[in-house]
Amino acid sequence: MNLIQISDLHVSDPGDPVDTLARTTERLAIAVDRINAMSPRPDGVIASGDLVNECRTSEYERLRQTLAPLQVPIWLMVGNHDARDELRFVFDDHAYLGDDGFVQYTVEDLSVRLIALDSQITGQTAGELCAERLSWLERTLAEQPDRPSMIFLHHPPFMSGIDRMDANGLVSGREELARIVAAHRQVLGIYAGHVHRPITTSFAGVQAQTCPSTAHQLGLDLQRTDGVSIVAEPPACLLHTRQPGAPVVTHQVYLDAYPVLVDVKLA
Repeated sequence: MNLIQISDLHVSDPGDPVDTLARTTERLAIAVDRINAMSPRPDGVIASGDLVNECRTSEYERLRQTLAPLQVPIWLMVGNHDARDELRFVFDDHAYLGDDGFVQYTVEDLSVRLIALDSQITGQTAGELCAERLSWLERTLAEQPDRPSMIFLHHPPFMSGIDRMDANGLVSGREELARIVAAHRQVLGIYAGHVHRPITTSFAGVQAQTCPSTAHQLGLDLQRTDGVSIVAEPPACLLHTRQPGAPVVTHQVYLDAYPVLVDVKLA
């Protein structure tokens, strides 16, 4: 399996501040080109939330147009900057999004089962996993107890050390999620977005990671409590790879062009 994870795209309308400052749509187009050029070609792309910036239908239409050249399947998730109804309206051919309620689904046609959780609290920055969502996850895992699975959600279930992001992280459901994950040995890892940084830790005995943004990152400051800074660290995504019977191996892939300094051929 070769799976790309992108996150925190924040596509906006032309001329909006995030579009001008962080060039979010332009950078997503660069990411699409970079993914299309990868060899071997990925099996698909999962986008772990904050697809747009202001929940406007026009933003989702621009998102759809920007993603159109992508040559592999893509699965979309919601974050705190998303609107479920507008997403479903514009991407009405993405049947996995469902018709109403939470945007939760599985992807069954890869060698690893992908499980997408909806952690959005409508109108709020923080996230949660309520009893209904957690019950769905537990039932879903119980359906295929021997199938290697990866869980994706927007809000990471662990503390990052970045104060303002942790205050607006997963504010409920974390302990129950840990119990469910620990009880299902097929879970290979948990993968999130939201913090605009690559962070790696463990959660309930499995790998846990956050994906950087395809556009702008948040500054790493473990002492600041009054806000966050938006920094020009390189746009990036994650490449999750797995051979049968092995753990998931994850590579951070920078999306800006960079030169090869030396090409060393070994005998």
